[in-house]
Amino acid sequence: MRLLIVDDERPARERLRRMLAHEPGVTSVMEAADGVEALALVARDAPDALLLDIEMPELSGIDVAASLPAPAPLVVFVTAYDDYALRAFDAEAVDYLLKPFDGARLRRTLDRLQSRLTAAARAPASTGAPPRQLLVTERGATRVVQVADIEWLETADNYVALHTRNGAPLLRQSLGTLLDQLGPAFVRCHRCAAVRLTAVERIVPHSRGDCTLVLHSGAVVPCSRQYRAALLDPLRPA
Repeated sequence: MRLLIVDDERPARERLRRMLAHEPGVTSVMEAADGVEALALVARDAPDALLLDIEMPELSGIDVAASLPAPAPLVVFVTAYDDYALRAFDAEAVDYLLKPFDGARLRRTLDRLQSRLTAAARAPASTGAPPRQLLVTERGATRVVQVADIEWLETADNYVALHTRNGAPLLRQSLGTLLDQLGPAFVRCHRCAAVRLTAVERIVPHSRGDCTLVLHSGAVVPCSRQYRAALLDPLRPA
């Protein structure tokens, strides 16, 4: 089992690492000092599970859990505060480790993780649920953008503009990769754009086979002939 410890306090990370060193089912342990570093390690190394602190600067553990890409690793929240328990299990956490805990309590958590991993390995392959939010770095700070607030997407050089009613922050990612993560709620409508299906209010056709999409917010998005059929098909009544 490959684990990632996420905690902004080095002594807490070191203590947990020492405890995990005695557990035979743990094959590797990685560390991250904040949520941004944790998400980068998840994308690069794909750990099986996160042991995730909740109260951290800039990004909380709850934010990190909601931003995990699909298929997401399992999550165990490790915290000194018991008032986050309901939110933790809303985030589908496997367990909630309340500091301080002993080796026996940690072992029960690891057993739960292993059981879930074993069941997942036996189940048919699944892409998992799309992330509920995206993290955008702006001037050294991290902005949390709720996926439900995004109306349409537009390429901008090496970035994707996430168009919402409150602006269009830039995410450093390709449009194709982002659409793979977001799932069927968003459909490509142009080489440089994609739209949330539920945001479309009307479609204005043009003579050459392309069209314009008018969103509920009043935003106007181009739709090329190449992508028009793929867009219209899921909008038609079943």
